[in-house]
Amino acid sequence: MGDVSEKLEHVDVLVVGAGPAGSAAAVHSAEAGHSVLLVDAASFPRDKTCGDGLTPRAIHQLRRLGVAEKVTDGYVNRGLKLHGFGGSVTAPWPDGHFGTVGSAMPRMRFDALLAETAVERGAVLWEDAPAVGAEFDGSRLSRVTVRHAGVDRQVAPKWVIVADGVRSPFGKLLGRTWHRGEVYGIAARSYCDSPFADEPWIHSHVELKDSDGVVQPGYGWIFPLGDGTVNLGCGALSTDARPAKVNTKKLLDFYASQQREEWGLGVPRDVASAMLPMGGAVSNVAGRNWMLIGDAAACVNPLNGEGIDYGLETAEMAVELLGAEGRDLTLVWPHVLRGHYGEAFLLARTAARLLTYPQFLPVVGPLGLRGPVGAVLMPAAARLMGNLVVDEDRDLLARVWRTAGRGVSMARSGSPLWSTEAA
Repeated sequence: MGDVSEKLEHVDVLVVGAGPAGSAAAVHSAEAGHSVLLVDAASFPRDKTCGDGLTPRAIHQLRRLGVAEKVTDGYVNRGLKLHGFGGSVTAPWPDGHFGTVGSAMPRMRFDALLAETAVERGAVLWEDAPAVGAEFDGSRLSRVTVRHAGVDRQVAPKWVIVADGVRSPFGKLLGRTWHRGEVYGIAARSYCDSPFADEPWIHSHVELKDSDGVVQPGYGWIFPLGDGTVNLGCGALSTDARPAKVNTKKLLDFYASQQREEWGLGVPRDVASAMLPMGGAVSNVAGRNWMLIGDAAACVNPLNGEGIDYGLETAEMAVELLGAEGRDLTLVWPHVLRGHYGEAFLLARTAARLLTYPQFLPVVGPLGLRGPVGAVLMPAAARLMGNLVVDEDRDLLARVWRTAGRGVSMARSGSPLWSTEAA
């Protein structure tokens, strides 16, 4: 146990976790006039397991934070190139609501940039400071114990925004439950030197085979970073009923060996792996004066594991709810999440569930990536994977997506999606 400090820190907003979602919440809170304490269990710069890709949707949010140019000045990408089953399809970012600019930046640099921005805008940052305890006054979270550099310090916040990542240790302390019967992801990531690090396309290989030649329910990726390296990784989809029987780090090594000649790859380094809940498959994400955002709230696209854009968005949405004194967030926050993402997440989770069946990808993959069907289907799929369909869109794809989402919502109404009680 750390030493106990008797001093009580009073603050309007305590943000637990200084990743993209938490730092964005701190920025928005400070700019709204709140006093803000941002705490992170690690010290910066620190790494996170991630593909490092930033879709136009994420860049759109970074513009709202005033930091987009600091990211895009180093590297810009134009869209996706999808490969597999004897074919390849190029899918540029569509000229829609979010624009056509994507990017990528290692999380070691990206997270530090956003945390520094939060401090510049007026937040106080405590590093090496996990939140380890919670006290309640009735239903209100009245005191949080933060172990800052080994010393237990007591914080009395008006509101608490929890953005402590996929494992969400503080979220668990507050009752957050992950439902692994829904699709979740397992992934491994590495960095490799490459002479093609300025390639303006991110690449996904959807025919991901292991060393025995078995197609896995996932994909491999190569995201150029514009700094002499690429982020190379692979991910697989899994459920409790159909767990992915794969060692992701071994699969990553095999995938790297397959791509080494074409990309001039160096030896993979800084290999890291993670499991992540997806598509809102968690419950108990809010209480009277607290709420979970970003990865902690499973705001992750089930089709590709992308979550930075959702993290940045949920940060802004959460702060917008802080203005009304006495507002109980217990039901309000799940309602907001379902309104923004519910139908799309349920549909994406259902589509991802199909990929966990071993016979599915070998049958449909060749149809999607070869010939005239692929030329039409895959750009649409890339738009969905890039989280680039929004309510403002009025084209056929958007209408079909929303209609399908409503149908799935009705068919799977009992599926946990930010429910207020653990299932």
